[in-house]
Amino acid sequence: MDKKTQQCIKMLRDLVSDVQGAPFPGPDLKPELYEIWYEHAQRAAVQCFEYLNANFPEEQKELDKTINKLFK
Repeated sequence: MDKKTQQCIKMLRDLVSDVQGAPFPGPDLKPELYEIWYEHAQRAAVQCFEYLNANFPEEQKELDKTINKLFK
């Protein structure tokens, strides 16, 4: 497995870990806890998208075509 693929897998695992660690919504959830989790998850998601767009541009073009077909 090449270095790009290994880095991508690590970033995706980090993102999934952040999402899985989401605080349970309920009356005891403090807004600060949710905000901290949300910032971590958003940062991980943005890093994944930026990495995928930079390192796998052909796949991104195909995805864009597929999405555009949905809205025609």
